[in-house]
Amino acid sequence: MDITTVIINFQTPDLLKVAVSSFKEVYPEIKLLIIDNGSKDDDRSKNMIDQLQAEHTNTEAIYFEKNIYHGPAMNKVIEKFVDSRFTFFLDSDTETKKPGFLEKMIDILSKSEEVYGVGEIVRSNKRGYKAENGERVLLTPYMLINTTIYRSLKPFIHHGQPTLHNFEDARSKGYELKEFPISDYIDHLWRGTASRFGYGFGIKGKIDYLLNKMGI
Repeated sequence: MDITTVIINFQTPDLLKVAVSSFKEVYPEIKLLIIDNGSKDDDRSKNMIDQLQAEHTNTEAIYFEKNIYHGPAMNKVIEKFVDSRFTFFLDSDTETKKPGFLEKMIDILSKSEEVYGVGEIVRSNKRGYKAENGERVLLTPYMLINTTIYRSLKPFIHHGQPTLHNFEDARSKGYELKEFPISDYIDHLWRGTASRFGYGFGIKGKIDYLLNKMGI
């Protein structure tokens, strides 16, 4: 399969071990990039990544100097380090339960040049919160996208929904997202990293939260 899996870690080596080991148990030959997003945890992340590389074939590590946050890290890795046709993003707070999903997702993505991404779809408003009439976006913890198409669109950014502007741009250019029940195959802890370290939005994040609550 012409695919690269990407897992981004920030100071959660315990979660990373589960994410990597469970994924590699069902897809040992798939190329995996572990991106350390500037961890400063007395080498706990580095030591875990070294261990995972030793235990699993076709597993590479890339270290960023500082934490550039999740969306920009996703963009940087796909722009500079991915050379495959497809990119599968997998969060560090996931646990893969059974195989078979990549083959099915790639089959969906390969059926039409207009299909850009595959995964579970929700709707998001401009601030990144779920909204019934919002933009259709793929859940970022486990999504598959076409690498080449991504590079023709607006990048992922530091945002409550880092993929939002990218998927808006894709829709405006005629590309489609397709639904796939990936949570039947992978468990996601939700906010595994964010619950420990936050999102890094500062005062803007608090204002966006309040405005969203007010419906503005």
